[in-house]
Parts: sequence; structure tokens; C-alpha cells
Amino acid sequence: MAHALRLAARGLGNVWPNPAVGCVIVRDGVVVGRGWTQPGGRPHAEVRALQQAGALAEGATAYVTLEPCAHHGQTPPCAEALIAAKVARVVTALTDPDPRVSGKGHAMLRAAGITVTEGVMTPEATHLNAGFLKRVTQGLPFVTLKLAASLDGRTATASGESRWITGPEARRKVHAMRLSHDAVMVGSGTALADDPDLTVRDMGAVRQPIRIVLDRLLNHSPESRLGRTAKDHPVWLLHSPSAPQAARSAWEVTGATLIEAPETNGHLDLTAAFQALAGKGLTRILSEGGSTIAAALVKAGLVDELTMFTGGVLIGAEGHAALGALGLHALKEAPRLTLKESPSNRPDALSTWEFGQ
Repeated sequence: MAHALRLAARGLGNVWPNPAVGCVIVRDGVVVGRGWTQPGGRPHAEVRALQQAGALAEGATAYVTLEPCAHHGQTPPCAEALIAAKVARVVTALTDPDPRVSGKGHAMLRAAGITVTEGVMTPEATHLNAGFLKRVTQGLPFVTLKLAASLDGRTATASGESRWITGPEARRKVHAMRLSHDAVMVGSGTALADDPDLTVRDMGAVRQPIRIVLDRLLNHSPESRLGRTAKDHPVWLLHSPSAPQAARSAWEVTGATLIEAPETNGHLDLTAAFQALAGKGLTRILSEGGSTIAAALVKAGLVDELTMFTGGVLIGAEGHAALGALGLHALKEAPRLTLKESPSNRPDALSTWEFGQ
């Protein structure tokens, strides 16, 4: 199952709206087939593993990180494929919460006489597919907030200079993070100030993430890097009903996707906006915006995980803070995070924190 989970992780950022699934088929103690969900969500992991195993799948054990699907979609059910291959046993980590499956895959296998063992390495599988699980059960994507700051918590000097607080190793890590998420998001302030590209670079030919800008009034220019490349790599703009029609038309010409979300007190309703993104299939979003959008996401309770890069530099109180105002009046109101990972003895210290549910 550990091997199947490692295979499944290869699909992160590539398979939405599907889950990232891994499958390993073992016969007589030997791996005879392995597979993971392919880009775009198909073929599914079980099908790939069965194709590799061929006739050796008969009488074998299949280790699958998520309950095999039981419904007819664009492909036949994986449960049927396992039955047809005459595997003897199926071991799974998670029950699929999708109501089209949710126990039906396990039941189908058992009805065919296949031994089913559930709940193997469930915590690890839950973390791996946290985005898919959250989208199905809560109607929201899993959100990773990425911050990069100086030792004293500043992201730029008073003049706005920020290149570079962290070094090339940290920046390469950020590109790897983009690769494992369905989408990369910034706010309009960051888009206007930095004119970012938001693509994955220097990692070969890869599937690029959706590039999202939270831009209530569509102030970001269609002549920007995002606008000029929207036909090459998808750009989605979340805006309010107040966005001018002229700006909408100009962005539509670039090939960008416009998504309207309600506004409250002159700000986008972030929960509604993220529900709209989940409705379009997104499961994992990496937020790389500035302090304002970071604080807004935290206040809205939309952040699941914080990844913090800390560069070995001091900027001082006149610099720009990493996080905007949270409106706290007492320490007990402050969000409390749990340290998940903190590799040591590396430049630009990296720590990953989980938000409480």
C-alpha cells in the first residue's frame, strides 16, 4: 500500500476532478502490475495495473489507495475490471465518499467472491487525497497558503523590493509545489505589482496548473503576461458583478475564463468563489498571493495548510508584513497551527503547518 500511495502522488495536480489513485498488483510475493491515475483522470490506476499484469492478475492481490469505482462514467467501473481479471483479493485504504461509489465498489467485489480488506494506511491516503475528499464532502478545494518571508516576517522592503528574500533552492521547491496543485492563485494586488507568469518552469514538459487571479473589478490588464499567454495555459479570473463589461470583453478575447462570484461590502465573497472553483472540479489550490489575500483566506477559514519559507535576512519593521491584518483583539482569537514538517539544516528554512478543522 505504501508503494501504491507513492504511485498515486504522481497524479497530484494532473488528474482533477478525479482523485489521485495508485494500484499495485502482487502475486506470490512479486509485483506483477502497477499503475496510477493518468493525466486528465483516465485511464484509472487499476486499469493501468491490470494491463501491465495481464494473465498474472488472476489469483493476485490488488492494493488500491481508494475504493474502486462502481459507476459507468467515461470509462467502465474499475470494480468490474478487477472482477473480470479474477483477482483473489483487493486491499484498499479509503472508501470513496462520492455518492456514486461510496461502498458500492467494495460491495460489488465481495458479491463476486473477492476478499476485500479495508482501512490499510487510511491516514496517509486521507492526507494524499485531501483535496478530492474536501471537494466531494464540503464542496471546497484544499488550499495551501505559501508564504516566503525574512527572519522577522517581512516579504519586501518598504519600497516593495522582494527579489530575492529566498534563494534558488526555495524557488525551485515552489515550482514543484505548483506542479502538485491543480491551480495557482494570486490576488489582484500581486498581479498588478509583479505581473507574474505563474507557470511551472525548468521541470521539463509538464501539465501546467490553472492560473487564477482574484480580481473583483478586473483591474489586471489583458496585456499582462497572464493575458498574453491565456491561450497557451489556462487563466481563470474571479470577479464580482461590479466588474465593467469592457474589462470582461477584453479578457474574454484573450481566451481567459471569467467566473463571477458575489461580493460583500466591496470584497469578493471568498467562500462562494472557492465553491465555484470546486464546482469546476478543482481539488487543490496553491495561494501565492500577498499579505492581503493571505489574511483574507485565513479569516475566511479557507486555508488548510501553510507552507512557510524563511530566508536568512532581516528587513525591519518598515518592510511589508507577510500577513495582513486579522482583526484580532486577544491572543486566544489567533489561529493555532500544528507543525507538520520542518526539514533542518537547509538554506531558506521550510516549515509546513496544518490549520485546525
